[in-house]
Amino acid sequence: MRILGIDPGLANTGWGVIDSIQHKSRPVSFGMITTAKEVDQSIRIYSIAEQVSKICKQYEVQYCSIEDIYFTKNISSAISVAKVIGAIIHALGSMNISVTMYSPLQIKSTITGYGNADKKQVQEMVKFHLGLNQIPRPDHSSDALAAAICFATYKSSLQRIKLK
Repeated sequence: MRILGIDPGLANTGWGVIDSIQHKSRPVSFGMITTAKEVDQSIRIYSIAEQVSKICKQYEVQYCSIEDIYFTKNISSAISVAKVIGAIIHALGSMNISVTMYSPLQIKSTITGYGNADKKQVQEMVKFHLGLNQIPRPDHSSDALAAAICFATYKSSLQRIKLK
């Protein structure tokens, strides 16, 4: 199965595409979508959704996994991230691509086995899970790959449960 992981943000949205076959994941491609602060917010959000759609078409994505919003102090940034997520869900829904959202805690627990893992630990485990020589850069793409691996792990576990 081909999975797109997304680490959403208004300024920087990380993305990563993986293939998951027989409980093994391999990287296909990853990167980051960047928008400029000077551009109107609605145009930035639309642009992100359009670029995600293009990535889905280019890599023939079947599923999408998005890291859900996490915020502690800055609610205004959380609202803009929520708008980005909504636009992506709408765009992918029109392409019949199902979207699953995971909290940062779920992703960290799945990737590292520890829900309070730090960014470096998650990056090292993404590198390990995908058999990469280096940690994927930029950081947002590594986070997106972690979201994709999380989806693959959950999906694989559900398939094993159904076989029993």
